Amino acid sequence: MDASIDRPRRGRPRKDPLAHADTRAALIRAGMELLTGQSFAATGLDAVLKRVGIPKGSFYHYFESKEAFGRVLLDAYDAYFLAKLDGWLLDTSRPALDRLAAFVDDAKAGMARHNYTRGCLAGNLGIEVDILPDDFRGTLERVFQGWQARVAACLHDAQQAGELAPHADLDALAACFWIGWEGAVMRARLVRSDAPLDTFFKGFIAGLPRAQ
Repeated sequence: MDASIDRPRRGRPRKDPLAHADTRAALIRAGMELLTGQSFAATGLDAVLKRVGIPKGSFYHYFESKEAFGRVLLDAYDAYFLAKLDGWLLDTSRPALDRLAAFVDDAKAGMARHNYTRGCLAGNLGIEVDILPDDFRGTLERVFQGWQARVAACLHDAQQAGELAPHADLDALAACFWIGWEGAVMRARLVRSDAPLDTFFKGFIAGLPRAQ
């Protein structure tokens, strides 16, 4: 990180628009890292600011409240995760179900890299949605629906290739994937192993309605 933006004087950000953008991006990055590993309620602003190296007063030049910060973090995580999904699920050099398996393998490697201390930011927020502002509920559902649509499109490719039965309800299968996946991620963090991810995915694949 550019040291010139780490310590704005007297709680005020520098007027350089590039420095302002860089500091805001650094705050978002730090917040995303923390919220993949812990709840929103447990994440204090001091921990975020310490990572970035700015005084607390400066935070409110970038975000009007912790809740506003949380909304930005959710949007940023959604954009990051959609790009990851598209990178794997739109890879037409692989059969469709192999693309889904590649996404799972990438997620397993990511969790192992952080010793299973990080999970899904959206999933973490979903667990505590009852204590978050009301609008988080709708935003989280929109996020999960977007991820679900990506998996449904991948399953549609599998169906078109003759891997899945013509009558398969792809939207329902995609919903089942994410409902099960989020639970598997939580269990993987609990036992610090990718075994729950493997168990879930093997069961999901085995339960797919295959073409005759």
